[in-house]
Amino acid sequence: QVQLVESGGGLVQAGGSLRLSCAASGRTFSSYSLGWFRQAPGKEREFVAAISWSGSSTIYADSVKGRLTISRDNAKTTVYLQMNSLKPEDTAVYYCAGSRTYYGTDSNAYHYWGQGTQVTVSS
Repeated sequence: QVQLVESGGGLVQAGGSLRLSCAASGRTFSSYSLGWFRQAPGKEREFVAAISWSGSSTIYADSVKGRLTISRDNAKTTVYLQMNSLKPEDTAVYYCAGSRTYYGTDSNAYHYWGQGTQVTVSS
């Protein structure tokens, strides 16, 4: 089992940058694929990005390609989401999620979730 704790959210102007971090407990971090999801007020949770167990493969939602980058440091048991060229429509609570058996875009397939961190982009 793994516990996930996000940090790094905040208020930023449009065009700015933020880096979210998701720290994981446990000694089997490299056994988990990881994903970032987000949920804006009044909207369903949506996929943002995912990274494979080794970090050699990544997937991005079309809406964030070229602006957001997911990465992981297995030695630090942390996954990151570098967010550049932020837009007001990126405003949401961002969640980190992990799975030992699944790598993809389906939030229902991830078994472990963090508590979320708020990202607000002002225009």
